[in-house]
Amino acid sequence: MKRLLCTSFGLGLLPKAPGTWGSLLPLVIVLGCGHFGIVHGWLIGILFALVIVSSIVTVQLSPWYAEYFGKKDPPQVVSDEVAGQSIALLAMAWLEPSNHVSSTAWIGLAVFAFALFRLFDIWKPVIIDKSQHLHAGWGVLMDDILAGIFAGILVLIAAILLG
Repeated sequence: MKRLLCTSFGLGLLPKAPGTWGSLLPLVIVLGCGHFGIVHGWLIGILFALVIVSSIVTVQLSPWYAEYFGKKDPPQVVSDEVAGQSIALLAMAWLEPSNHVSSTAWIGLAVFAFALFRLFDIWKPVIIDKSQHLHAGWGVLMDDILAGIFAGILVLIAAILLG
């Protein structure tokens, strides 16, 4: 069960770019909610739940996965990416496609949030990089949380410009 949780149900075990695979989970949820017309309040709740649960998994299971995979921040552990990507997507989830932006723009913002999060997560500008030095699971988690915040801010700016 621990392995399933920290690899986000095996997404982190997929070949090549496990962080990208893990980041896709919140994006698919957002696009699915948009497609099926799930009220944005529910979507916000789902994303908040993903942030909370994934953050707890990342921090609490840190000693276990460090020993199991033999690294402090193993690439297979993508619960941190799920948390960070969910934060980036929360920025655009507040918008209702019909009221604030068109459906096409809403989908574009979701994909933009995904791309920006991956960019910040891989590039790791100074403050994001420094956060990795926190103890245990906090260092594993915080770089993704900050990448999600940075991406979310840029997504909100884009939404305002599209608005």
